[in-house]
Amino acid sequence: MENPIQITDKAKLEIVTTLEANKIPDTYGLRVGLRGGGCSGTFLLGFDTASEFDQIYKIDGVKVIIDKRHLMYVLGVLVDYEEGMNGSGYTVSSLDKK
Repeated sequence: MENPIQITDKAKLEIVTTLEANKIPDTYGLRVGLRGGGCSGTFLLGFDTASEFDQIYKIDGVKVIIDKRHLMYVLGVLVDYEEGMNGSGYTVSSLDKK
């Protein structure tokens, strides 16, 4: 299967920097999922280990973990990292909107 999500270079750099700076073990990856239900849910990003319900992808050198039950909801999203006057953080958006 093709990569279900895309990660910008800026987000990739921030992910790798965070993993290294916090000495997070290689068993962890970036979890991309959904909190809540279906269409009314919000995206979930964080560092986690895989479980039996997860699919693991290597996207541009980043280990990405997606719960198989969430896969249809995160297909085609773009993970980015933005810095601004109100702070910085990851954003998740549909590729259709970029």
